[in-house]
Amino acid sequence: MIAPQVFRSDQPLRFVAQNAVKKFGIIALATDLTSERDFARIIPVDRAGFYSTRVAFVNPTTPENLRKMTPRLTAAAQLILPGVTLDAICYSCTAASVVIGDADVAAAINAVRPGVPVVTPTGAARLALAALGVNRIAVLAPYLIETSEPMAAYFTGHGFEITRFECFGMDDDREMARVTVDTIVEAVLRLDDPRAQAFFISCTGLQSVQAIAEIEARTSKPVVTSNQASAWAMMRHAGLDERVDGYGRLFDLDMPPLVTGAVA
Repeated sequence: MIAPQVFRSDQPLRFVAQNAVKKFGIIALATDLTSERDFARIIPVDRAGFYSTRVAFVNPTTPENLRKMTPRLTAAAQLILPGVTLDAICYSCTAASVVIGDADVAAAINAVRPGVPVVTPTGAARLALAALGVNRIAVLAPYLIETSEPMAAYFTGHGFEITRFECFGMDDDREMARVTVDTIVEAVLRLDDPRAQAFFISCTGLQSVQAIAEIEARTSKPVVTSNQASAWAMMRHAGLDERVDGYGRLFDLDMPPLVTGAVA
């Protein structure tokens, strides 16, 4: 068969505005099974898109291994839609944000994406707790004790009182992603205490966003999780004030002024 002649269309082209859809960059761990699914659940697809890249990481999730990602963050940020303006970039690892430091994470990303708001799960959680007006929290994490201890020190160092902190003692984030939602609900309910004003469920790998509604209904206390807080912070940075149903009372609130040392 003879190939047909190809013609250039004379159809006038129309384009949507460049900022019609907000754009969020996600730096996920190579082993992350959960973050992107959670952001897809929470962030309204007609208002925003999230664009992921991966950073090399090898388990176990010890502070030493987590810290090794530091020099890789700049290159990872460079791979997200080069030349396109982003509304925020999230480094989706809670424990690594603690051991590397929120400010150092932001500096590594802003080195190639200057001026773009950087969200860490820890910084976002602090802003979420400030928006909720609470400072006494019970904390659940899936990590080893050696990885959980810096997390506890992070929050107490920023003025939060931890009424109880429990961890599952796990060292593989791929296995953390397999923990069932009902297990998370039951573990958080065990932490409930009259002194606790709210719960923080740490780790972007846990399926904890699906546990928020039930825990809040059964305890009448707000729940903040790593991915929920990160999605909320990115949306508020971009001027999206949606009140997303099913993912906690946090989405009824606006972002407060940045608290000292927060990156979100």
